[in-house]
Amino acid sequence: MSMFGKIFGGGGKGNRGPNPQEAILKLRETEDMLTKKQDYLEKKIEQELQTAKKNGTKNKRAALQALKRKKRYENQLGQIDGTLSTIEFQREALENANTNTEVLKNMGFAAKAMKSAHENMDIDKVDDLMQDITEQQELAQEISDAISKPVGFGEDLDEDELLAELEELEQEELDNNLLDVESEDVTLPNVPSTSLPTRPAAKKEDEEDDMGDLKRWGMEAI
Repeated sequence: MSMFGKIFGGGGKGNRGPNPQEAILKLRETEDMLTKKQDYLEKKIEQELQTAKKNGTKNKRAALQALKRKKRYENQLGQIDGTLSTIEFQREALENANTNTEVLKNMGFAAKAMKSAHENMDIDKVDDLMQDITEQQELAQEISDAISKPVGFGEDLDEDELLAELEELEQEELDNNLLDVESEDVTLPNVPSTSLPTRPAAKKEDEEDDMGDLKRWGMEAI
């Protein structure tokens, strides 16, 4: 058995291979563990840096030891960063493979279901059925057209003839209206009942007065 087989639990030929979902879960757990380790190392690096600054002028030996530990922690942190990148890449590839497996599995299931649905279908029978449906639809349309078509007297009347007759009736009505207007009497205003004084009558009265005056003057002269 190889070293990787011992680490990941690989065994003989009879052992079942790891489930993709279980492997993804294990990788996520490993990522969480390494992330916590990163946080721990970052805190240790900060502590050693503060120790080196504190003892830089007082105790060079302590300052150098702190910087050495800081450097060692930084190396560990860099290794964890690389490991996390590798695990993340492996997990994403495994998730994609698991997704593809599920997709193919579902597509195969759907293909079997479709095959089962078409198992008792004959293409010739389907064509005959569709032809019958088309014929019945055409028959139904013809029946609808026949029912909706108006029946009874007046169906074959020519609309142009009816319009011509209507124009004749309208012209006759106009002619009658014109005749009625011409036959009406024109009513003139009434003549006033009282006679108005005229200029000739007034002149006659003046002449009679003048004649009377002349006669009177003649008698006085005698």
